[in-house]
Amino acid sequence: MKIFILLLAFPLSTLAVTKKTYSEEELQKKLSEEVRKKVDSIKNSSVSDLAKELLDKEEKLRLREIELVKQQDSLKVSENDLVKRYAELSAKQSSFIGCVEKNNEESKGRIGQLVEMISNMKPEKASSVLSVQDIDIAVQILQMIDPKKASKIFNFMDKDISAKLQKQYLLMKKSI
Repeated sequence: MKIFILLLAFPLSTLAVTKKTYSEEELQKKLSEEVRKKVDSIKNSSVSDLAKELLDKEEKLRLREIELVKQQDSLKVSENDLVKRYAELSAKQSSFIGCVEKNNEESKGRIGQLVEMISNMKPEKASSVLSVQDIDIAVQILQMIDPKKASKIFNFMDKDISAKLQKQYLLMKKSI
């Protein structure tokens, strides 16, 4: 039986790459010959050259290990820095949220005081006060007072202002 083989097991400098057809015996013989040649070339090279080559490779590996350790340290420092920044950002965010909540509570308290004042006023006077207020604030106040009182206040307002406030008032009632 003939076997077709392309010999690439050895470096090109050692072997000429050629296409040949060998019988199994010839293949075994040729392979043994090539292996013997390679082993002989290794035996002939000096042990000091091999040792030097090994030492060079060890040095390269050691340098690569040092480089990897430096990269790991750098990553740890970066990670710690990110953790600190995240903690600072979270603290600032909590502070801002606290300020917003505080302002909302204070605003609700002031609007509550205005509701109490408007509720105690006569509708004519209340309409003149609410007419000059910010629309959102006026609507919040009107929403919190008695609906009968609110309708009387709307009657004393200028028609344009009353229409705007009633529209906002109805929109706010729908969203609640």
